[in-house]
Amino acid sequence: MITLEEISHLLYGAGKEALGWQGTQDELIALAAKTFPGKAFCMVKQWILIDLTVNSDEKEKLTGLGLLPATLFAHEIVLDSKGRFQAGMWVRSNFGVSFTEGSMFETNNTVYLLLGPGRRKEASIGAAFSMKAG
Repeated sequence: MITLEEISHLLYGAGKEALGWQGTQDELIALAAKTFPGKAFCMVKQWILIDLTVNSDEKEKLTGLGLLPATLFAHEIVLDSKGRFQAGMWVRSNFGVSFTEGSMFETNNTVYLLLGPGRRKEASIGAAFSMKAG
């Protein structure tokens, strides 16, 4: 059972400071378009890269599917290229498939553009995926 304390620590605990994109939003969008042509993007700030604590069997299953044992949570959406999310809302991604240190976190459907500083934290799959919109 996931506790309120676990969720609170995940969202508001210290974690490890991580640098995000330090340039302009337009430069980051251009980099994403070049790196992931045609892929939807979601620019976020106040983000948390969540390294999932998984056992060896879970890790093997994820990597066998081409997934990272990681997800992304962002307190604030800046811009979504497909209009799926409104600016100012929060978002939690699915499992990642790639991570470009300091700028982009890719899932199967979306590349999240990491604007400004964020945090890197560890959490259980249960805690990370307990946050759902709606």
